[in-house]
Amino acid sequence: MRLLRQMPAGALGRVMRFTQHYASPLGGVTLESDGAALTGLWFDGQRGCGPVPDAVEAPLPVFDETRRWLDAYFRGEAPDFLPPLHLVATPFQSAVWQMLLRIPYGATVTYGALASALAAHTGRRVSARAVGGAVGRNPISLLIPCHRVVGARGALTGYAGGVERKARLLALERRRET
Repeated sequence: MRLLRQMPAGALGRVMRFTQHYASPLGGVTLESDGAALTGLWFDGQRGCGPVPDAVEAPLPVFDETRRWLDAYFRGEAPDFLPPLHLVATPFQSAVWQMLLRIPYGATVTYGALASALAAHTGRRVSARAVGGAVGRNPISLLIPCHRVVGARGALTGYAGGVERKARLLALERRRET
C-alpha cells in the first residue's frame, strides 16, 4: 500500500502553507500543511527545520487528524491511522520513508538493515550512509518514524530532534529490537 504521495520538486513552493502548534510532553511541535495534507511536522528547535515565513496559522481537518494521532501516540498507544501526507521527495527518499512506515511501533531497525533491505528490493547496492541521509531529510518526524532507526548494535544516533528526545520516544514505545 502506498501511504505517501510524492510531489514534484518545487511543488510546495507554489502552494499556500498553513501551520498549527502542538504542545507535546517532549516539547512544542509545529505542524505544516498545504491545506489538504500534512507536509511537515517537527519539534521546536529541531535542526534543519523551522517555521515557514509565509505560513498562515489556521484550523484545518488535517491538523485535527494529526492532533488525534499525536494524542494517541503520547498516551503510549500505537495509532492505527495516518492523516494524509504530501511529501516532496526523490524516488530514493520516498523508498526509504516507505520503509520507515513499516517499522512497527516499539521496534527499531539499523541503518545497515534498511540499506540491505532496500538493496535486496532494488537489486542495487545501497549504503547505510545514503539511507541515513534520506532518513535525516524526513520532513514529518514521529508519523514517519525516523526515531526508530538506530546505529550499529542499537546505538542511538542521528535524530534531528536530539538524541535525548529519541531515547524518550523509544522508551515511550517500550523499545524492542528487530
